Amino acid sequence: MKVEQIYTGCLAQGAYYITSNGEAAIIDPLREVQPYIDRATKDGVKIKYVFETHFHADFVSGHIDLSNKTGAAIVYGPNANPEFSAIIAKDNEEFKLGNITIKVLHTPGHTMESSCFLLIDENGKESALFSGDTLFLGDVGRPDLAQKAAGMTQEELAGLLYESLYNKILPLPNDVIVYPAHGAGSACGKNMMKETVDALGNQKKMNYALNQPNKEEFVKSVTEGLLPPPGYFGMNVAMNKKGYESFDTVLKKGLKALTPSELEAAKQVTEAIILDVRDAGDFSQGFIPQSINIGLRGDFAPWVGAMIVDVKQPIILVTKVGDEEETVTRLSRVGFDNVIGYLKGGFESWKSSGKETDTVNRISAQQFKSELKVGESKVIDVRKESEYAAEHVEEAYSMPLAFINSWFSNAKDEKPFYLHCAGGYRSMIAASILKSRGIHNFKEVAGGFKAIAEAGVPKTNYVCQSKMIKS
Repeated sequence: MKVEQIYTGCLAQGAYYITSNGEAAIIDPLREVQPYIDRATKDGVKIKYVFETHFHADFVSGHIDLSNKTGAAIVYGPNANPEFSAIIAKDNEEFKLGNITIKVLHTPGHTMESSCFLLIDENGKESALFSGDTLFLGDVGRPDLAQKAAGMTQEELAGLLYESLYNKILPLPNDVIVYPAHGAGSACGKNMMKETVDALGNQKKMNYALNQPNKEEFVKSVTEGLLPPPGYFGMNVAMNKKGYESFDTVLKKGLKALTPSELEAAKQVTEAIILDVRDAGDFSQGFIPQSINIGLRGDFAPWVGAMIVDVKQPIILVTKVGDEEETVTRLSRVGFDNVIGYLKGGFESWKSSGKETDTVNRISAQQFKSELKVGESKVIDVRKESEYAAEHVEEAYSMPLAFINSWFSNAKDEKPFYLHCAGGYRSMIAASILKSRGIHNFKEVAGGFKAIAEAGVPKTNYVCQSKMIKS
């Protein structure tokens, strides 16, 4: 028997590859499935099952493509009603995989179909729990995402989650290894650990949700402090439930090379967004006017989903030469399948063609320090409210990037302002969006708050509500 976690950092997502005596199962696979097939071929095993813990909201699973290519059966827990062929297992139903057994534990709460998969080894020992979004390390799945589908309140779903955890998970042996679907950085929880594997016994000791005195306190603790879910979550659920276009087709369409003139024509006809995925520093020095910058070397897919929202939006890519396939792949993981091509030769080809370019006025933290007049200069901090509350530039406004559609109008037609985040990634996203909407009267600070703090700019943790502006 072998269990391997395949962790994808940019999504904070864990898929699992399990083998026993010539047979394999994949749990919660990523959209691109060829690596799983290649791995099984190399190991000389046949993929028998694709287990899905629930209808995922934060990414599009590869379950359909993997089943179509291998003949493996897709397995969901009770209450699932997908619009494609799948096994809908009963609670406690067991599936044989080589010499081991996978037992379905129906654990509603995060969603109504949410299920965990308990691995029982060759000796009949309960040894591993693939907990999906029911149990994370340090946290549990948020109970607010499935309210509409379930026809229940988040409090009612949290109550179901309590019953699932306390009646089905906590009674399991302490040495059972917990393999969750997500880790720190995922929007599916609020308090996840950076570790991605742990013993259940340790979670029983330190996970706040597993140490509540009663159901009422559990419901209160898991529902407070939840941020609004990203807008694309519902569309990803629909794709996972109804089906989607083959990844091979999506990739082929997205890898259409466009000359600068062809890009202009395609943008006009399709009203496509030009998504520039180069690093913030490169983007600031020159880009196609009205491009949106979301760097590939960061939390790329989640921020695309948060900023663009509509997964059907046509997209044209500007990438570093050689990054085209990776970019299309990573977009497809969160359901953005309508990439219609990329700029051949990258931004250099656009610049060489003599077409119009734009820049972002990016300054150093030292220049920011020399120009800043506390109480007079307007500083916009696009970090999360929690980051701002911990420490921020004196008199800075908290305007989180996630809410830019609500606050960007406040930046119009005013005196110049400064823009920063923690390290420069999010502030360049904000800068590109502001410029695409005709707002140019700002300077963006390279290196973000880290560089600002190192430069000795006055800071405080005093939070004035008038500075917490979202709209």
